Amino acid sequence: MSGDTEDKPQPLIEHLMELRTRLIWSLGAFFIAFIACFAVAKHLFNLLVLPYKWAIGWAGLDVSKSGLIYTAPQELLFTEIKVAMFSALVISFPVIASQLYKFIAPGLYKNERAAFLPFLIASPILFLIGAALVYFMFIPMMMWFFIGMQRLPETGEVAISLVPRVSEYLSLIMTLVMSFGLVFQLPVVTTLLARVGLLTSDWLREKRKFAIVMAFVVAAVLTPPDPMSQIGLALPAIILYEISIYMARLVERKRAAESKSTELEET
Repeated sequence: MSGDTEDKPQPLIEHLMELRTRLIWSLGAFFIAFIACFAVAKHLFNLLVLPYKWAIGWAGLDVSKSGLIYTAPQELLFTEIKVAMFSALVISFPVIASQLYKFIAPGLYKNERAAFLPFLIASPILFLIGAALVYFMFIPMMMWFFIGMQRLPETGEVAISLVPRVSEYLSLIMTLVMSFGLVFQLPVVTTLLARVGLLTSDWLREKRKFAIVMAFVVAAVLTPPDPMSQIGLALPAIILYEISIYMARLVERKRAAESKSTELEET
């Protein structure tokens, strides 16, 4: 068994020292990225405001007369700190993930390391795809819907205008990005569970109806009450679920082929 892994028995203190080293590298990468992002936090926040500006243009309003506000003296500063932290986490994630892999890799067999590495690469890619979907599609659609609820004085009613706070707008962006990013991890999670035998493609197919209903329930909670936004979130979730079934089936076929080849070698 020792020939299948490069790890050697080590005292607990050496494992703790190794963990400390990996944590130092991870925190160092995050801290450096945070300093760099905080220096350009205003520009980063301006990029996050672009979907709101697109929505204003779709609504036919004057972008120069629309903006965000902050109601506490420290609110804008704290918002820029949150922007820098969020951006630093995204930028430093490859370093953090690599340090995590280097910490657990010595305890894995060679075939386990080869199987784990593709998921380590696929996870951030899927997260970025989900974040891009939020940024370019759902945030503009949501803000366009909310802007359309305003009551302008020309209608003869009391004017009700939307003037978002910078902190609330950032919280909305971060919540949706994290939600979509986690939803897009579904194929990775299900494939890993299938590899360890906790899920099967047959079980996923049996639960397809419940998954579809759950996708629309989650979409109704996370998006505005308009059909376009809800369908726009539910459909990617359903497609990802079908991809998960396919990936689980591939894992099962590969496991069956390996088991068959092992039986032939033994005979």
